[in-house]
Amino acid sequence: MTSPFGLLAELTYACPLHCPYCSNPLNLADYGEELTTAQWQRVLTEARELGVVQLHMSGGEPLQRRDVVEIARSANELGLYTNLITSAIGLSPRRAEQLRAAGLDHVQISIQAHEATASDNIAGTRSFERKIAAARLVKELGWPLTLNIVLHRMNIDRISDIIALAERLHADRIELANTQYYGWALHNRSALLPSRKQIDRAKAVVRAANKRLEGKTTIIYILPDYYAQYPKPCMDGWGRRQLTVTPNGDVLPCPAAHTLPLPRASVREKSLGWIWAESPVFQRFRGTDWMPEPCRSCPRREIDFGGCRCQAFLLTGDAARTDPVCILSPDHEIVADAVRAANEETRPLAEALTPRPHPRDTR
Repeated sequence: MTSPFGLLAELTYACPLHCPYCSNPLNLADYGEELTTAQWQRVLTEARELGVVQLHMSGGEPLQRRDVVEIARSANELGLYTNLITSAIGLSPRRAEQLRAAGLDHVQISIQAHEATASDNIAGTRSFERKIAAARLVKELGWPLTLNIVLHRMNIDRISDIIALAERLHADRIELANTQYYGWALHNRSALLPSRKQIDRAKAVVRAANKRLEGKTTIIYILPDYYAQYPKPCMDGWGRRQLTVTPNGDVLPCPAAHTLPLPRASVREKSLGWIWAESPVFQRFRGTDWMPEPCRSCPRREIDFGGCRCQAFLLTGDAARTDPVCILSPDHEIVADAVRAANEETRPLAEALTPRPHPRDTR
């Protein structure tokens, strides 16, 4: 068994945005009792002892935690590389200076589109101008800047404009990640899933941009699973490299695993080391012994590990089945049907979206 190198700390699910593709839990009320500052500090200490070297502070919106600077400072003192994953709402000059002094290493800002009207409509609140101001502030303070744009049917046709915006902001890294269909994104899939023509046009734009910006800006482009022949190796395998701690202290092998009907493991009750090595939730899909056919005899079983357990459960009701994205899956028709619907010529130009609700700010 390997040691994890990355910890995703979901500090809170409170968030000022209402994105229709949010992958946070639908049952936000279950996460109202958040870990205290001292509990997070203990988690970070145990993570470092376990071998973790990278801390990604996320949410919701991590800046909604009043103690985010203190948490970042504690991580820095432990020698962890720290990354703030943020909507940038709340990244004031004063807060940014405090985080810089606390040793924060990197900032990743989400932007929903290339201009204010489209971005604010997707985010469900006026936020674009504050995001742009925050991105400029990040560069002024000398941080590396990653811009993250979740792609879907509503913005993928403007991918060239999105890349141009990132260039103007001098982003060091651009993550163009097509929507993964969990949480509210699955609920809104019929409106969000792009057509194949849209995907192909976007790939051509990204190829050209990668060539033009080589050595200057790193561009990461992630295809939607639904258009792949084989699934991605979710988290490089269940419980192999990374772990997630949710706001209430649950520990998961991946951020979406809260959807699965598995025994819970919490840092309120057990050490992070025990949870990683021995808890049923981390043991359940670790390795390949759990696999059914066709995964068990597939030469790709050590490459994609049967795909995403959460996606398998959400689409089939059984987390142990082959990810339906795979063309070898007996359930592949579920994904094929969704793709056919997304490519119907009679598909409406605009479809109703259900926005993520606004949870109560608990801190």
